[in-house]
Amino acid sequence: AGGAKRPLLSQLFQPLNLQGGGEAGWDGRAGEPTCRSQKLMLQGGLIHPSSPGCYYYMPPAVRAMEKLIKVTDEEMRAVGGQKLNMPCLSSAELWRASGRWDRMGPELFRLADRHGKGYCLGPTHEEAVTELVAAQSNLSYKQLPLRLYQVTRKFRDEPKPRFGLLRSREFYMKDMYTFDASEEAARQTYDLVCDAYRSLFDRLGLPFIKVRAATGSIGGTVSHEFQLPAGVGEDRLVVCPDGHFAANVETLNGEQTSCPTCGEKLTQTRGIEVGHTFYLGTKYSSVSNAVFYSPENKPQLAEMGCYGLGITRILAASIEVLSTEDSIRWPSLIAPYQLCFIPPKRGSKEEEEGAALLERVYDDLAEALPHLAGESVLDDRTQLTIGKRLKDANKLGYPYVVIAGKRVCEDPPVFEVWHQNTGQVLFLTKEGVIELLSKVQVP
Repeated sequence: AGGAKRPLLSQLFQPLNLQGGGEAGWDGRAGEPTCRSQKLMLQGGLIHPSSPGCYYYMPPAVRAMEKLIKVTDEEMRAVGGQKLNMPCLSSAELWRASGRWDRMGPELFRLADRHGKGYCLGPTHEEAVTELVAAQSNLSYKQLPLRLYQVTRKFRDEPKPRFGLLRSREFYMKDMYTFDASEEAARQTYDLVCDAYRSLFDRLGLPFIKVRAATGSIGGTVSHEFQLPAGVGEDRLVVCPDGHFAANVETLNGEQTSCPTCGEKLTQTRGIEVGHTFYLGTKYSSVSNAVFYSPENKPQLAEMGCYGLGITRILAASIEVLSTEDSIRWPSLIAPYQLCFIPPKRGSKEEEEGAALLERVYDDLAEALPHLAGESVLDDRTQLTIGKRLKDANKLGYPYVVIAGKRVCEDPPVFEVWHQNTGQVLFLTKEGVIELLSKVQVP
């Protein structure tokens, strides 16, 4: 029974390829560019390539993703979000009515059922959600604002999928759709959701920039992107060094080189888009006739907004911007596991005593800090030296590594603890280890 509650590294379905060097293990098909996050995720057994732009998400990646979704749920609930789930299959008629069946062109995955009826696999769900709300025939202004969101798989037929989860054909997105009684109320909702996005990226410790953006195929009149600055980013951004102004280059007319507020020269940077917000007005509600009844009992079109967060893209982008060339660094809140325990090497004089003491720390920790009970992995590859296993733990980015090394036989026993995100090494008793870890947050 003991084995079940202690994940052993040797039993995890996480095929490691940490030796680095040769390109054998990657998904680097001839001449295909790879980036840091893609290499690290393939090496660390987080993803495994399937077909172009599609990946298996391995168990550790799913753990990180589920944590990220939990944090996202907290932020969405804080702004009155209600979670639902809409079908991936969306009827062609719905998309024809909005005009996007043709406008989206080859990016839409299209298919027909056995009766010859057309569908697409949803890249986004404006049409579907508006249709859903329009079907509620007696919606009252008292039920607004309505803020509906989901976290589901989305599909986009990328011409050139690349950079692993940064630009794939199948990905997870959190998409929220809001319905308000007036333009003023819809703009308040807009600011509220943008603040929730800020809060999310701050909690993850990700250095984002909110930039003015083009509305593209979604439409509407106001739009912002949340960008993580990164060399591999596909978006070109201009930023005021004093923080007054930031925009996606595609929104600028001509060559705007100075900040409209302070006149400082704008600097150029590249970014990975991880969130996008749109104020839509009545663009979709007018097509589906999504109305609510005003205080005077008159039908009025709902004012809409839509808000996307790339869940799997945030995973990859956070690894891209926080990691070193050969070691994953996670936002500590969403690391798949918070802790790695490294027992002594097989045949060493500390072997038996060290292993038993480490087990005890493990059990006492689970009792003292129940929220960390499922957050530890034991590196049971005791045929390897502690140094080799520490190096692997460092590459995989566990925020904390607890080692039963030479000093474990002292009285009281002393453990070596690496705090990966700060690079600190501490020598602590069992009580010290528990005290240190009591500060760790998990969603």
